[in-house]
Amino acid sequence: MTAPEARANSLLLGHEAAEGVLLAAFRSGRLPHAWVIAGPPGIGKATLAFRFARFLLRGEEPASAMLFAPEPVDGNNLAVPESAPIFARIAAGGCADLCSVARPFDEKSGRFKDEIPVDDVRRIPPFLRMTSAEGGWRVVVVDGADCMNRAGQNAILKILEEPPPNTVLLLTASNPGALLPTIRSRARLLMLEPLPEKAVAELLGKYGPEDMPGEERIALARLAEGSIGKALALASGGGLALYRDLIALLMPLPGLDALAVHALADKLARPGADEAFTTVSELLVWWLMRLARFGARGGVPPEVVPGEAELSMRLVSARGLDWTMDVWEKVRGIFAEADRANLDKRQAMASAFFALR
Repeated sequence: MTAPEARANSLLLGHEAAEGVLLAAFRSGRLPHAWVIAGPPGIGKATLAFRFARFLLRGEEPASAMLFAPEPVDGNNLAVPESAPIFARIAAGGCADLCSVARPFDEKSGRFKDEIPVDDVRRIPPFLRMTSAEGGWRVVVVDGADCMNRAGQNAILKILEEPPPNTVLLLTASNPGALLPTIRSRARLLMLEPLPEKAVAELLGKYGPEDMPGEERIALARLAEGSIGKALALASGGGLALYRDLIALLMPLPGLDALAVHALADKLARPGADEAFTTVSELLVWWLMRLARFGARGGVPPEVVPGEAELSMRLVSARGLDWTMDVWEKVRGIFAEADRANLDKRQAMASAFFALR
């Protein structure tokens, strides 16, 4: 079973505090007209945004269709039952008082585009100039607002300068610093924390591959550092097995098995191995970043695979923090340049490993 789209997802774990902030603001009668819902990728920012949108727009339901009380059943969250008509309408993109924009999916590359087209953002002002279809709230969700270019952000800014009544804009952002300061100053910031390990493991049990052992769910949760989106991507791409191979190669550091390194580089450079190459390169950069964090703060990070802790302590003790930071920057630069200039993947992967010697 795969995770549903955010607009159709009724399950939200690990963000009870943020949910409480939104609910308290609504009950105060002074609900801010704009919110920046920020936090790392894949933790449920858009799920929370659409959950709040459903809560606000539930008043659209005619009396005969009101299957729930005006407030949530337990009064402490924003949940709207899946049986409610508003839930199905938002999930299907058929709610007249909700406008949502996000990065489009590129069928050729098989990935989302880097930017939200400005023409998509410019659909928002005409939507807000219309009268509410049901006489209540109008809600705008911009998922990935930090991916708007300057023109798109300026279009949003004009709305924030003179917001229409009974309107709420929900802007999700993994990098809120990429938003214009004038946007941030006119919106309330709601920071979401990475999901607890237990929550990621629970969601993997629901949406991950069937019959995944519990220890693998825990390992993926640690590898994803609180991001269910990343955990699911790693699970579908064999990320845990690749990480085990990666750590096995790193175990002899400060020495390396050159033949094993070249064998892995050859494997990842083959046609059709693009996803595996990207996964290994990202995991290597992540492992080095975590090693640098350990060197700076102390405290051994939880192991994903056995032997990591001993390897981390040995390297930090022998090489020190400066070496760790330098090699992290160098390896990150190697992969960034390979991606930018479309360089030979085999050479890039081998160079990254040998930079650690």
